[in-house]
Amino acid sequence: MKVILQQDVKDQGKKGQLIEVSDGYARNYLLPRKLAIAANQENLTVMKQQEKAKQRKMEADKAAALETAERLSEVMVKITAKSGGAGGKLFGAVTSKEISEALMEQFGIEIEKQKIVQDEHIKTFGSYEIKCKLGFEIHGTINVLVIEG
Repeated sequence: MKVILQQDVKDQGKKGQLIEVSDGYARNYLLPRKLAIAANQENLTVMKQQEKAKQRKMEADKAAALETAERLSEVMVKITAKSGGAGGKLFGAVTSKEISEALMEQFGIEIEKQKIVQDEHIKTFGSYEIKCKLGFEIHGTINVLVIEG
């Protein structure tokens, strides 16, 4: 019997997959627990529409990530920090959360702090290039200028 999984089922498949199982397994386990639905024409049509919608959403998200990467290359984020002593050192460090908030405040670009990759903490004044992962294997570069404030 062919069924469409409504949830991930161990050793069978993932949500939305069309799989072939024995009649008894489907009737006695999958269907009563709402883990799957019968693969009739109506349900197959709905599944195809959901796959198309999912594909369109992925394409839109990828386009948005490309646009964000392009916008990031054109901007310079200015962050003011307190001086911590001689030699241009900061009191504390500039975190990815501060960079994310400054991007949103100054340019309206929303990037989650988890997507910002800092190799080392920013502990001195100056200009930096910070990498960020935007998804779909698209990476952007954030230009950060840390000034005394």
